Amino acid sequence: MKVRHVVSLPGKAIPLLAVLLLACLAAIPLTMACEEAEGPTPSGMPTATVTGSATPAAEVPGITDTEIVLGSDCPLTGGTGAVYSMIPKATEAYFNYINDTQGGVCGRKIVYKIEDNLDDPAKGLEAARKLVEQDEVFALVGSLSDNPHFASWDYINEQGVPDILLSAGHSMFGADPEGHPWTVQMLPSYRTEGQIFGRYISENLPGKKVAAMCVDAPMGEDSLQGLRDGLDPEKNELVSTQGVDLKAVSVRSQVVNMHNSDAEVLVIFTGPGFASQAIKDADRLGWDPALILTYISSDDMMFQYVSPELLEGAITLFPFKLAVGRDDPAVARHRDLMQEYGGPSPTNFSIYGQVLAELAVDILDRACDNLTREGLMDATLSTQDWHSDLMLEGMTISFSETDRTALDTMRMLRATVKDGKGKFEWFGPLYKVE
Repeated sequence: MKVRHVVSLPGKAIPLLAVLLLACLAAIPLTMACEEAEGPTPSGMPTATVTGSATPAAEVPGITDTEIVLGSDCPLTGGTGAVYSMIPKATEAYFNYINDTQGGVCGRKIVYKIEDNLDDPAKGLEAARKLVEQDEVFALVGSLSDNPHFASWDYINEQGVPDILLSAGHSMFGADPEGHPWTVQMLPSYRTEGQIFGRYISENLPGKKVAAMCVDAPMGEDSLQGLRDGLDPEKNELVSTQGVDLKAVSVRSQVVNMHNSDAEVLVIFTGPGFASQAIKDADRLGWDPALILTYISSDDMMFQYVSPELLEGAITLFPFKLAVGRDDPAVARHRDLMQEYGGPSPTNFSIYGQVLAELAVDILDRACDNLTREGLMDATLSTQDWHSDLMLEGMTISFSETDRTALDTMRMLRATVKDGKGKFEWFGPLYKVE
């Protein structure tokens, strides 16, 4: 960002003391009037070139002369937190890196306040209210999980608070710019993922009967709709769909029902916990369908829940480079950065958390000349063909007034086993949903 510094220029010396005194006295009221009109300039702070009307920092929540206060509500504890809390922690680590090496952004340090939403709607609304009303954050960045956001979405938009780079996958979060103009989604939608899976099955497994298991909630319905949209009904029949209550302790009955449907392909739209149960139960039944797992299970941690032999051949999706790719310079730097700045142990999910943070910093940098909530949204929606070194080649992120979802392109991963150890490996082309 280009900035201009306000520098006082020396005037001509006037020899007559009386004239000088009169000039100083005359200037006092003018100086006071200017200070009242413009407000004080922070000492030593460069003044950014502003387009339009500048807004003093004191008038913008979360913006001071030295800080930009951002917020996020995420599951930090409980079962969901055990898997996904590394995402906001990775985002925070990258912000720490920017503060340390670049002094923050817009000449201000980033303060990132994270509240635990416990993956619960009531707690999600409570956390959002605290961040907005008590912490007075400038914006919510990277709030995580669908269930809490179903409850807080309306409130956040009614308050006029930017709700950007949301880590919730229901397609509705990126599809209502008129009703919810302050929300912009980071994750690929579950419907997009379902379409990609459906297309893949019909192109590569024609004639196979398909079963699907999903959470018994709106995000599960979104995934199933995408799967139906992607499948070619002349090539594949969806013979069984099974919902799982989020509080369930077992999925055995669902697996039995899908097994009894004679399905040859099993698509699992749940997180690692339910997915690992389903895979183990299928094995106990002697059922060996082709396995397809949602991207929210696309991490090598799955091999800690399920023996590699049972996962071998399973397919999933991911939009970024893999954390195990130590030979890649960007991944190696990510690993160093996480260690140096208090981040989590590197995983595919921490990679995602850093990419989110990189994009947030880029958006903030482009909003420096109009550091208001409206200016932040303008900068967000002006994002075009943005790319991180941690993203796969050929993938970019763009937003517009009508396109509020960052990621619509992913690539397939397949679980492989070598010497008893499992890992995911890339295969096939990039899949993009128009």
